[in-house]
Amino acid sequence: MARARTIHGTSVSPGLALGPVHVVRAAPDAVPHWSVAEEDVPAEISRLRRAIAVAGDELLRRQRLVAEQTGERDAQIFAVHRMILQDPSAVREVEDALRADRVNAETAVHQLIGKLEQTLRPLEGNSVRSYSADLSDPWREVLAALMNVAQLEQVGQGKVILAAAVLTPQVVTSVERERLLGIVAEAGGRFSHAAVLARAFGVPCVVGLPGLLTRLEQGMQLAVDGGRGTVELRPSEEAIVDFEERRARLEERRASLAERAAEPAQTTDGGALGVSVNIESLRDFDIFDVSHSDGIGLCRTEFLYMERAQFPSEEEQFRMYRRVLERMAPKPVTLRTLDIGGDKRLPYFQTPKEENPALGWRGLRVSLEWQDLLRVQLRAALRAGVGRDLRILLPMVASLEEVEATRRIFDGVRASLLEQGWEVESDVPVGIMVEVPSVLFCLDTLLPKVDFVSVGTNDLVQYLLAVDRDNPWVSKLYEPHHPAVIRALANVAQASRAAGKPCSVCGDMADDPATAVLLMGLGYDSVSVAPYFLPEIKYAVRRTTLAAAEDLAREVLAQDTVEGVKRSLAVVRERLHF
Repeated sequence: MARARTIHGTSVSPGLALGPVHVVRAAPDAVPHWSVAEEDVPAEISRLRRAIAVAGDELLRRQRLVAEQTGERDAQIFAVHRMILQDPSAVREVEDALRADRVNAETAVHQLIGKLEQTLRPLEGNSVRSYSADLSDPWREVLAALMNVAQLEQVGQGKVILAAAVLTPQVVTSVERERLLGIVAEAGGRFSHAAVLARAFGVPCVVGLPGLLTRLEQGMQLAVDGGRGTVELRPSEEAIVDFEERRARLEERRASLAERAAEPAQTTDGGALGVSVNIESLRDFDIFDVSHSDGIGLCRTEFLYMERAQFPSEEEQFRMYRRVLERMAPKPVTLRTLDIGGDKRLPYFQTPKEENPALGWRGLRVSLEWQDLLRVQLRAALRAGVGRDLRILLPMVASLEEVEATRRIFDGVRASLLEQGWEVESDVPVGIMVEVPSVLFCLDTLLPKVDFVSVGTNDLVQYLLAVDRDNPWVSKLYEPHHPAVIRALANVAQASRAAGKPCSVCGDMADDPATAVLLMGLGYDSVSVAPYFLPEIKYAVRRTTLAAAEDLAREVLAQDTVEGVKRSLAVVRERLHF
């Protein structure tokens, strides 16, 4: 048996995990391929037929939606696509490939798509190329339906540590939360959307482990230290004992902090910082005590969409949002409108391939292009918000025109609900995320049009520094403690206070206790953090004074380098024993 070996990587999410590994070998967006035993071919054909049915249902839903919005003529393309999926010769061709080649359904469908495109590619003319797309697009829906459930079917039962080539949201969400012990990956950004998810789940996670997958076998025992950024392969009995002792001490400290986590985060000299949580799913309520939080500062609604095989209806969204609001009542809940794009894709919504998706079609840009999606979401949210403290947050805002356009849609949806006899709250605050640098220079015109602002530091940092946080070649340049970032944060707080508008930070910067103290000193009213960090943030605020936090802010703003900022924060961490 190979002796134990420790691999050093980059810490993404703290915590300790010990257990068997499940290797997710497919790279992001790649079509998974595996051989199928002869006796399993009928089950694979059943998977194919279920996926065709799911794709057909989704196409029918789109057909009806477009018919309602723009008329039957525009909706006809979806009827054609459904007919293509009902073509017995094409279905028979895929099933024959499953029997003859004994491959998985994804591979067989992918081969059919390639064949359809290859057959017509040499021919000239836009009409021919359009016809080629008409033939292959419905089968892409089938492929998406297959890949949406494939990961879950392969993992089996029991708790696991997931290993992947690249850390992606699909990897993080590929098994049920209660089964996920930890995550390790060869590559992935420390501040990527997937990393945000891992921290939100409180799951130990390490990335930056080149060649990891070649050293692993399914079921191999791993010991993951998310805080130190290490992964130990096949730990010895002695190492396991030491690991368990360290985990017991960590859990004891967390239990001690949790004892006072329900108390407000107030300083001894009258200062205060609201501390809310970021959530992705109703299941997040299982990992934190609602009495510890001042509310939900960010509900990432896109993950409610990602957990489904098709767009959730208005009624489905209403029920989801109502359950979130009721669980937190009477505390506020901030629902962010659909924020897809980049590495957050819906398997049933085909978005364009983009050279630079971080600067592409995402966030509010998608909502303003597909306004029916936004209207359905706002209708569901406003219906759910009756008698509750609901707030709406707009992502990826870049201009006053976008805010005004969204406000018109919001007002129209509200008026429509009232005309139809629905009860709607008279005052539902609408805020914007500060992520795009242009907003920093338009706050004087934007603040009168909104009710609050929330800084999404994860994207703001990458845009300010021109660093794609998902690009491993430059991710080391992604630095939240850059003096430009700190000064931008100070300007947002100052402008918001002058306008009398609440301001908060909901990005990962706020997860750090010392940085949370800094944000209070800069003038922020609140922060919203992953549930795992909530007790630490409250403890840090109670252990300081507002005067000390303001002194820290002045000291950090005077720094000219990243290292200078980090030194100032390190002193605070040492004082707080973090």
